[in-house]
Amino acid sequence: MTDSLKLEAKNRIDYLREQLAYHSKLYYEKDAPEISDYEYDMMFEELKRLEAEHPEFDDPASPTHKVGGRALEKFAPVPHKVRMGSLQDVFDYGEVEAFVDRCKKVLFEEGESEVYFTVEPKIDGLSVSLQYENGRFTVGATRGDGLTGENVTDNIATIMSIPETIEVEGELCVRGEVFMARKVFHALNREKEEKGEKLWANPRNAAAGSLRQLDSKITAERKLDIFVFNHQYGEIYVDGDTPLTHSESVSQLGALGFPVISIYGVVKSAEEIISLIEKLGELRPKLEYDIDGVVIKIDSLRQREIMGENTSTPKWAVAYKFPPEQKETVLRDITLQVGRTGVLTPTAELEPVKIAGSTVSRATLHNIDIIRERDIRIGDTVVLQKAGDIIPEIVASVPSKRDGSQVPYVFPEKCPSCGEALVFDDSPEDFEEGSGAVRCINAACPAQLERRLIHFASKGSMDIEGMGPKVITLLLESGLIASVADIYTLKKEDIAALPRMGELSAENLIKAIEGSKKRGGARLLFALGVRHTGESASEAVISRVGSVDALFEAPVERLLEIEDIGEVTARSITEFFALPETAEIIEKLKVAGVETASVGGATESTDKLSGLTFVLTGKFPTMSRDEATALVKANGGKVTGSVSKKTSIVVAGEDAGSKLTKANELGIKVISEEELLEMIGK
Repeated sequence: MTDSLKLEAKNRIDYLREQLAYHSKLYYEKDAPEISDYEYDMMFEELKRLEAEHPEFDDPASPTHKVGGRALEKFAPVPHKVRMGSLQDVFDYGEVEAFVDRCKKVLFEEGESEVYFTVEPKIDGLSVSLQYENGRFTVGATRGDGLTGENVTDNIATIMSIPETIEVEGELCVRGEVFMARKVFHALNREKEEKGEKLWANPRNAAAGSLRQLDSKITAERKLDIFVFNHQYGEIYVDGDTPLTHSESVSQLGALGFPVISIYGVVKSAEEIISLIEKLGELRPKLEYDIDGVVIKIDSLRQREIMGENTSTPKWAVAYKFPPEQKETVLRDITLQVGRTGVLTPTAELEPVKIAGSTVSRATLHNIDIIRERDIRIGDTVVLQKAGDIIPEIVASVPSKRDGSQVPYVFPEKCPSCGEALVFDDSPEDFEEGSGAVRCINAACPAQLERRLIHFASKGSMDIEGMGPKVITLLLESGLIASVADIYTLKKEDIAALPRMGELSAENLIKAIEGSKKRGGARLLFALGVRHTGESASEAVISRVGSVDALFEAPVERLLEIEDIGEVTARSITEFFALPETAEIIEKLKVAGVETASVGGATESTDKLSGLTFVLTGKFPTMSRDEATALVKANGGKVTGSVSKKTSIVVAGEDAGSKLTKANELGIKVISEEELLEMIGK
């Protein structure tokens, strides 16, 4: 292979690792995926193939060597006595047959005469372990990274189907999947929509977010459920028998009072497995809960030991993943939504069709390129795909079903909201031949203003509770606000006079607005909606320059010195802060009392911590974990998530857990938040 091809492969591997790490964090830790499971799986499979073809680029930190996400530090860590691994995914029947042949070959060579497999639904939920001591439920934990999970005992205890006591002596640990029933999920999303809150992407993420609530009362309201599907460790004796197979152990767990899946089969051949997969696929829409595949396991516990395990997956089991469900429907029209940065997103208005458990009448078309590449016309029969997202996408048109009445879509040359001329990001001379994002560059565009206000008040930005899209629309229509700064001039009596508001709602909203003034410079920068500047970039920038005000004087060169800030983001920030209207908005916000500096005061960059690697653990007296991380980075230090021999210092706060223990075992220096501040002269 030539050097250029090797370099191309290396670049692709690096890109896939970066993307998978990013989307894995969103999925496992933030419960807010941006892509479908299928898209993630396809990237993962491509990375595995490239790594196999290029072993010289192997990296122990690659997502292919890891299990799930890390344990979040807002919960106490729970080390798993038995690793909670993941399963190898397979995507076609050929791979299922290869798995069966591989297992039989190994086991027959070891003298086994028969091999049975269990076939059961793969519940689309959150994997947890339940620990019992002398028959009483004591600890519930998430999977985390497979070795350490999060202690969510109080939240798991709210699940009504989990037995508080069982007839077992000593220790027993079982593994299960927490899920949210479809009807509960749809009811929850209806409530969120009425409040103007962001909807959950799917039942899996709703379940994960509910299980990670700090207030178990909220978890209880979400009506979660669970299926227990595995015996981790400890002895099970039901009627004096010790289970020898997986199917026997599941049956005995059910006899002890655990909720278990009743729809599974035990078979011998690949043909029988495939037949059961197809039956479960047909049954899938009728179930009360989501399944995203089928789990195939060797039934004999002894034969599993013979097969053994890989680094993060067992050799005796695989998960067959269902392909995304697709349906045909008719495209009635294409409408445009103007975003907060002026980008116009085309949306398909569809003949309603039921797909993946819900009725869909709209689907994203992303941009003009998609419409052109897929030759999507108004009136077309189109193929709709839903792979876990709220708004599905059109993957193809069906030209063979055209009757001549279909009309090619012509992108308008003027903004549907303000009537101003539209441009492409690459500013082509010929509008019809342009590509990429189409943008309205009118800063006074009403649609952009509404989207900017919604973003400014949202949870990840200034977090103004009660100021959802419906309330913002009311405020705009009444003329009470015309910019984000106007939010801080609102009066209770004006809000109370609006339709469907009232005194109490107005009072609560004013309190929320007042509280948002203390969010700090990083949150404010993100809330302002600067293009290409997300939450992490905003945090990194403010931690180095100290405040939003400093960005009026910060050249591109200085921003490029900040870790993880590239040229596109740096130029977007400098261009935004060169606008006269930006200075006007910031001045109004400051007069209203909105803090523009980083929380805890401005942090000018120094090199006092240069060359040192820090690990942060526990709760700090005056700073959040993010603020402490930003402080270390601003002073030249590096922050990592795990303790190792390469760690220089561990900063430990209240309730520090396993990281503090490991630091002491390795003899690594441990300091407090106060000592960290002393190191940088604060």
